[in-house]
Amino acid sequence: MDIFLKTIGAVHDETRVKILHFINTNEEVCVCDIENAFGMIQSRISRHLKILKEAGFLKVERRGRWAYYSIRSPLDLFRQSILKEVTHLGIELPKHEKKC
Repeated sequence: MDIFLKTIGAVHDETRVKILHFINTNEEVCVCDIENAFGMIQSRISRHLKILKEAGFLKVERRGRWAYYSIRSPLDLFRQSILKEVTHLGIELPKHEKKC
């Protein structure tokens, strides 16, 4: 039950849904690129990423001083269906400009 509620809570925020879609669309994204694309400070982006990671959507790989986020694999059917639905929302995503 706890993971179900964390998952629902994670996608109950417009910014997190956009970040999730951004990462899913771009496959692997450096945290600095997410900050730049969404125009948010590092602490706010980190909070959103932490929630998405704890909900089972993301994996993180550290390379030097940067963290790279991607969709965790394999995802269970529940999270897969959420990602599929997110792609059908017609969300306009910011351009992914690699800065790192």
